[in-house]
Amino acid sequence: MTSPRMNMDWDSAYRLDTPPPWSIGKPQPELAALIDQGKVRSDVLDAGCGHAALSLALAAQGYTVVGLDASATAVAAATATAAEKGLTSATFAQADITAFDGYDGRFATVLDSGLLHSLPPEKRADYVRAISRAAAPGASLYILAFAADAFGDALPDDRPGPRGLTEAELREVVSTDWEIDDVHAAKLYGNDSAFTAAPDLALERDNEGHVLMSGFLLSAHKPA
Repeated sequence: MTSPRMNMDWDSAYRLDTPPPWSIGKPQPELAALIDQGKVRSDVLDAGCGHAALSLALAAQGYTVVGLDASATAVAAATATAAEKGLTSATFAQADITAFDGYDGRFATVLDSGLLHSLPPEKRADYVRAISRAAAPGASLYILAFAADAFGDALPDDRPGPRGLTEAELREVVSTDWEIDDVHAAKLYGNDSAFTAAPDLALERDNEGHVLMSGFLLSAHKPA
């Protein structure tokens, strides 16, 4: 099934004067907690890095990170920010994240901060296979994804954006190439300013200009 919500022009989203909803200027809190808990190991693949707040935060702590994204605009911005901050252990490249190569067996950790749910359903298996190919035996995978009901029923079918996944769908697509360790409920943060045009959405909010949406955090590893 293909949804109109999947037809995103990613470069246009990153060219806007204001950050896109998912670029909150810092790692998603669920993934930041994994870093704090020591669950991330170098080298790290930031799959669908966008403006790369996650990659840059990791590099600032000494991790070696590669960020891949389909948007040349996002990659250029991330590269410039890393240079400004002197973060030489973070590098970025434009790539089709469902079919990239050149990194076989390299990464000890793969992080997905809201990428899988944005892919057309027919491309998800290709993506899971591609990141598995890039991962070292025993590598860890963490996927933060929208739940299927993240926006309730209020978002029209013709509005661009992800539909999200059920837990069963998430497990099914990832388990083809990874051994799943855990899936639990999680929150994804977005910029509240991006939702002013949709006042009908009953979303949870914090006191820092964010909306909080329901999702899942999946943990898995690549069999040795």
